[in-house]
Amino acid sequence: MKKVRSTAAAAEKDHEKWMARFQVRLAMQPGVDRPVVLQAVKEVTVHCADTGEHPRTAFGDPDAYAVQAASRLVPADRAARARKQNAVVDALDSVLRRVGDIAGR
Repeated sequence: MKKVRSTAAAAEKDHEKWMARFQVRLAMQPGVDRPVVLQAVKEVTVHCADTGEHPRTAFGDPDAYAVQAASRLVPADRAARARKQNAVVDALDSVLRRVGDIAGR
C-alpha cells in the first residue's frame, strides 16, 4: 500500500511541476496576460480531469505547449505589439547598461 501511495504522490508532484513550468513559460510569451494563462490552465486541468491523462502525455513538453497555446489564444496583432514593445525595452535597457558602464557604476 505504501508503494502505491508513493507512486501516486510522485505522479502528483510531476503533474504539479509540469503545470508550474507550463504557466511560467506561457506567461513569458508575447501578449499573454492573466486571462490567457487562466484559460489555458483551465483547458489543461479539465482535459486531464476528464481523461485521467498526465499533462505531458496529453500535451507534451510544457515549454513547447506554452508556445502553441499562446499562438492559439493570443491575437496575432497583440502578440506582435508585445514583441515590438519588448524589443524597445530591451534596447533601452542595453543603452542604460552601457551608460552605467561608461559612468563607472
